[in-house]
Amino acid sequence: MSVSGASRLIMVKSPDPSEAYPVVDNDNLDCAVYVRREPPCKHACPSGEDVRGYLTQIAQRGLFGRSLEESLDNAWHGVTDHNPFPSVHGRVCPHPCEDACNRGFKDEPLAIHNLERHIGDHGIERGLKLRMIIDKKSSKKIAVVGSGPSGLSCAYQVARKGYPVTVFEAGPEPGGMLRFGIPDYRLPKDVLKAEVDRIFDIGVELKLNARVGTYVSLDWLRDGFDAVYIAAGLHRSIAMNVEGEDLPGVMTAINLLKCLNGGEKVDIGSHTLVVGGGNSAVDVARACLRLGSSVQLVYRRTRAEMPALASEIEGAIEEGVKFTFLATPKKIAAAGEAAGRRLVMTFTRMQLGATDASGRRRPLPIEGSEFELEADTVIPAIGQEADLAGMGALAASSGWVQADAAGATSVKGVYAGGDMLAPGVATMAVGAGRWAARAIDAYLNGREYVLPYARRPIGPENLDLQYYNHAPRHQEKSLPLRERTGGREVNLALPAAGAVAETDRCLSCGLCFTCDRCRVYCPTHAISRDLERPVGRIMFTDYTKCIGCHICADCCPCGYIQMGM
Repeated sequence: MSVSGASRLIMVKSPDPSEAYPVVDNDNLDCAVYVRREPPCKHACPSGEDVRGYLTQIAQRGLFGRSLEESLDNAWHGVTDHNPFPSVHGRVCPHPCEDACNRGFKDEPLAIHNLERHIGDHGIERGLKLRMIIDKKSSKKIAVVGSGPSGLSCAYQVARKGYPVTVFEAGPEPGGMLRFGIPDYRLPKDVLKAEVDRIFDIGVELKLNARVGTYVSLDWLRDGFDAVYIAAGLHRSIAMNVEGEDLPGVMTAINLLKCLNGGEKVDIGSHTLVVGGGNSAVDVARACLRLGSSVQLVYRRTRAEMPALASEIEGAIEEGVKFTFLATPKKIAAAGEAAGRRLVMTFTRMQLGATDASGRRRPLPIEGSEFELEADTVIPAIGQEADLAGMGALAASSGWVQADAAGATSVKGVYAGGDMLAPGVATMAVGAGRWAARAIDAYLNGREYVLPYARRPIGPENLDLQYYNHAPRHQEKSLPLRERTGGREVNLALPAAGAVAETDRCLSCGLCFTCDRCRVYCPTHAISRDLERPVGRIMFTDYTKCIGCHICADCCPCGYIQMGM
């Protein structure tokens, strides 16, 4: 760009260090600059998905003359660049992106969760392949322990960088707790298999029934590989530590789900007690209903404090799970031969006290409030912990593996992530695997790894919400109660038309969506369009014409245009 007279060309840096914008400083007049800002959906996503980016691919298809199919393909590649499991996450993720969505300050947040599912299912139906980014092949080998979401995320990302990767899985099939810990009615196994298989299709090697400590040792992995990523997950239930916990008829949530997901037949009788308030507890309760048992779920706090997804709790209530709140287990006893009763469980009633470290009110026992419930089967689901047998120096006294924010442990060349660091959800595990892959790549190339800059997300105060029309959210629907049998998937996908229409509700926070207001209102006609430029950045300014009047910035509804010196 040429600039006449006394003007001089300077560069204004955006929050994205990879971008800079030219600005003319003419007698210190400030000029319009285009700054792509962090949308709250991406900021809240533990996987770091570019939600705004892949929704824009669909919403702006007409502007760029793309077919819907091509736009969905582009969106799928945009999602899987960060997270190779869009169909899975579109079903099981707690979608914190929706809680952060600025659209909620206008009417209702975008249905990002179901949009991701639609895009993921499109990828499966189309047989799309994961996109590789290899510059050159490397001779340095990487071992990944565990084929759950974190292990496979790391394996995928390092394989894309050209490293040979071998995944060691203790179980008979890959997928980790996605495979063995989530019932079919939430996550169909064919969906999981399709997304897991794609990772091995790019050349990742898989070894099954290969438990560290039995099949191989950690020292053997360190000797045979240049870097190791440990993501073995939480496959051991936390004990209730009450009398009678080892009686026949007491079965942990993990064991029950593994049996059911492995195709085994399980006889739990006609009445089941589930103890806990997390997603596993609710999953088990609803799974037991499908086995023909009546189910009572007992939780030591109130419904408001339950960590399980609200939608899953609602589903359990609809299906007939009975809830007993403010009660904690005290002991379990065999009931003898009377009336077919097998177990009697004693509980103590609780009351909520002061807030504890979890941010919830601490449950306190009420003296003399014990009561009994009977059941054929008792299923504790109060939490899970890592099995660190065979992990050597990684097994910290806390019961968890210790690692820094990039996953590096105290053992050189060994990284860890996912639930082994702290219990979380699948989307957090995927994000941990991706960050660790970057750190491993830096380590193997002798570079210091620096975590990405944490940007501040753009808020509703930076948007002109009045510009956008009210538009109702396309809500997820569920199977009618009478049809919720066996492993039939309960939550239904958005119809294709609804999913596509939902992308039009996106406010495009912090990125141009080509409303054209700046170009129309610019008094000096300094702003033009260029459809050859990347999506979201087709507007540009001729700074020799810009007079610094602020009109473009004032009329930009999405907060993309700012005034800078």
